[in-house]
Amino acid sequence: MTGSRMRRLTAVIICGLIGSYACPEPQNATTTTTSAEVVVAVVSPTNSALSTTTTQPVTSLAEAVTTTTALDNTATATLHNKVVIDNTLPSGTNPLANNIENVTWLGYQIANNSCSHRDLGFAGKLGGKWYSIFGDTLWAAPGVTDMFLDPPGFHGMVRDSISLLTDDPLTVVDLHLNDDEPVPHQLQFVPFNEEWGETNQYGFGGTSLCEVDEETGMGVLYYLVVSFQCSCEGSYCADGRQNGNESLGLIGAGVARVELIDEVPTVTHRYGSQGWWWDSKKYARYGDQIAYRDENSEYIYIWGGPPDYIKGWSTINYHYLARVKAKKAFDLGAYEYYWGKQKGWRKQVLDRFDTETSVMWGSGQGQVHWSEYWGCYLLVHLGIAGGAVFIRTADNLEGPWTPDVQIFQAMPIDDGLVYAGVAHPYLDETGKTLVVSYTNNNHIEVLRVEFA
Repeated sequence: MTGSRMRRLTAVIICGLIGSYACPEPQNATTTTTSAEVVVAVVSPTNSALSTTTTQPVTSLAEAVTTTTALDNTATATLHNKVVIDNTLPSGTNPLANNIENVTWLGYQIANNSCSHRDLGFAGKLGGKWYSIFGDTLWAAPGVTDMFLDPPGFHGMVRDSISLLTDDPLTVVDLHLNDDEPVPHQLQFVPFNEEWGETNQYGFGGTSLCEVDEETGMGVLYYLVVSFQCSCEGSYCADGRQNGNESLGLIGAGVARVELIDEVPTVTHRYGSQGWWWDSKKYARYGDQIAYRDENSEYIYIWGGPPDYIKGWSTINYHYLARVKAKKAFDLGAYEYYWGKQKGWRKQVLDRFDTETSVMWGSGQGQVHWSEYWGCYLLVHLGIAGGAVFIRTADNLEGPWTPDVQIFQAMPIDDGLVYAGVAHPYLDETGKTLVVSYTNNNHIEVLRVEFA
């Protein structure tokens, strides 16, 4: 071990010993602390992971760091006789580094047949065409055709919607329109089911539409059911959730069948006795963060955040992975769950949520695609906060993923949120350029990236 590596490792351990939030965490380090133990994982400057081991109670740094061993893309820290493996640490070199030739802000994506404010817009292919799956879709006032001229106030909304993508990245065609005049607005794409107790206070955060049968034009949509209402006693809900915290109203991650009805993608069935499969109180929210039909295999891969009981800014931002053969997407028993590099794929639903079973950290919602130009997978995302647009890469969808390369810095509109990176690879199949979109305070902004 070189002196510089030892200094970096020592600095992280010192932070851990005096408390998880007592000093800032390095960007490529994860620190978890309790009164009884300290767990540290650090990436070395050469991209090999480091392991520290001790067989004695930790009373000083000299006792804590007794040996150091280079491991293959896996960081392991053994402190107080407890081994923690971190499979989420960035590894290797991002080929995009120093190879971004130009980034052009193209403008705002709008519909040519309706008018609304919206978020997400994840791209998916079905029957030879590409579609965007949007989240909350806020209708403009009656008669308004320019969203920037929309007067203040609430004019109606749906929790999700679908639009046809075009060759122009700034133009979409809204589908499933209502009868509003003179300007129609979109209807809900994933329908509510009153028999399950769902109302317009339920949200359906959907990710990419994934094709399961090209000949019939059938697809699968992954979504997260969220309730913005609860029966409360005082300041807490009956089930212990704090009133008013929408992020804790997670119910479950679900799957819907999408078919082409009169050449328009339509949800024809939602699976599960209550419209979802993975209970967010117990399991990862598969498909809520990323859903991807792998071009290089017969599988669909779905990433999701941890279950509801996992708390804390650091731990809620880990990603967990599942997969299924595309033609089996509607069979819950056909899904496989990734238990980490050491244990691999298993039929058993993942019930351990830590750095060993997670595949990456801190991307939020994003979109994966295969780049012929780079010969690897690219993940477009906006991290956790700040409006920066990133791309990370991997040779395998299980990881490890490289460090991020920032390609753009968005300026929040009216101090709103900037999130949800989307890739549009169909606009240049060579991969020499890549169109990227993201949400900026319920506006979809679009970039074009030119690679060297």
